[in-house]
Amino acid sequence: MRRIRVAAVLVMAMFLLGCRSTKQDVVQEHAEGGGTSATYAVSLEQAWEISKTVFRWEGCRTIEEHPDAGYMLTTNGYNPDFVARLVFRHSVKGAVMGAWLTAVGESTTEVTVVTKRLNPLSLTTGLTESTYHERFREAVVIVESAGSLPEDSP
Repeated sequence: MRRIRVAAVLVMAMFLLGCRSTKQDVVQEHAEGGGTSATYAVSLEQAWEISKTVFRWEGCRTIEEHPDAGYMLTTNGYNPDFVARLVFRHSVKGAVMGAWLTAVGESTTEVTVVTKRLNPLSLTTGLTESTYHERFREAVVIVESAGSLPEDSP
């Protein structure tokens, strides 16, 4: 009987550890009305560049852009190396994220961001929705004063 309990606990633990958030989970959450939105006094083009810059400042290497649909997806805290994925896949910390940008006017854009932990059992995400918007506001101030964004996080 004890062996059955131990086996059941191990199977449950493997199942929980194997669950990982994906970019599709982020898209689905947005489709269901999830995410945090804010409106900024920047054009859609400026907002697009600011959003990519914020993601890069937060360690995102690859940004999957869907300009015709008005959104981009990315991850941070994730090592794409095949061996690292196999060895550390259950202890990965970080987030999968998406940003949706909608022009509200000629120089106003609504930005909605959705973040999900890569590993639902992880305590940290690397980037939260509120942190994304804080960094976005910071970037807007830089654009207004300097005209261009630095590659490295200020």
